[in-house]
Amino acid sequence: MNLVTPVKTVCVIDDDKIHVYGLKKLISIKKLSPNLIDFPNGKEAIDFLAAPENSAKLPDIIFLDINMPVMDGWDFMEHYVKIKPQMGKKIIVYMVSSSINDEDILRAKAIADISDYIIKPVSPEKLIELFALAA
Repeated sequence: MNLVTPVKTVCVIDDDKIHVYGLKKLISIKKLSPNLIDFPNGKEAIDFLAAPENSAKLPDIIFLDINMPVMDGWDFMEHYVKIKPQMGKKIIVYMVSSSINDEDILRAKAIADISDYIIKPVSPEKLIELFALAA
């Protein structure tokens, strides 16, 4: 039984379709969030987040990959910091990557708007812990 309060909307920004499917399935099975949106790159996500007509659909949590085509996770964060004041909502951003490179981890931890750096794959226990922190 899951005692975590569901987060209204979760956004996954990742070009790895298998990872996205697995993460969304796990969130659904554990009943952590009723609304899941995903984008294959940072550009599509930024466009969605910046559009005024999407203000009611903004996520509570973002799971952000580093390596993606078009706009990677680092570029996404540069743009996100600029549009964040206009969004009017606190969004928790977790950088999720298969990279165990210390430079990536330290770079992510140096960005104030990234709450944590999570190494793929995300375990069910870790996911529940992250959602409990957000609740």
